[in-house]
Amino acid sequence: MFQVEYAKEAVKRGVTCLGIVFKDGVLLATVRHSSDLMVAMSTEKIFQIDDHAAAVAAGLLADARILSTLARVRAQIYRITYNEPMDIAAITRIIGDKMQISTLYAGLRPYGVSFLVGGVDSTGPHLLETDPSGMIYEWVAGTIGRGSGVVSKLFKQKWKENMSEKEAIQLAIEALEKAEKEKGILEIAIVKKGENFRKISDEEIKKLM
Repeated sequence: MFQVEYAKEAVKRGVTCLGIVFKDGVLLATVRHSSDLMVAMSTEKIFQIDDHAAAVAAGLLADARILSTLARVRAQIYRITYNEPMDIAAITRIIGDKMQISTLYAGLRPYGVSFLVGGVDSTGPHLLETDPSGMIYEWVAGTIGRGSGVVSKLFKQKWKENMSEKEAIQLAIEALEKAEKEKGILEIAIVKKGENFRKISDEEIKKLM
């Protein structure tokens, strides 16, 4: 049990990540920090799982890479087998089940990462969270990482049902600017009904700031 708490502490120290459900879609966002000599794109925090699903991670990024790869492979196997995309809840359960198994046996370390998994399936847009214990929650606007307290307060004040994509992007930018004191590169991804996963360009983000 203590190791699960230590894993959750790693998440609390991670960079702020957030997700917002808007009309016909889901937004995922975070901040990418890098030093002058580091290639910025080498620190990936938003992972495409399938054309209709993505995840953002806070905590140990090595753990995030392994779990996101597992979800990506399983989603592709499902699509090939059944000729349809996997439900967002099922994708999240794959990650959550793997994380939960690591809490059961001596000698295994719980994964020190949490995910927000977002996407659009046959039942509409969904945003789910899974933490190091393997527990799964669904949100309309959720956040993980060190600035989650600040972001949660802002979401309670400003999130509204059926908000537009532009409003969701503006809310995400405002939340990350308030939560992350250290400047970095904003990363924002959109998964929308009838469209494939896409990342918002730096130029588009600057226009909305």
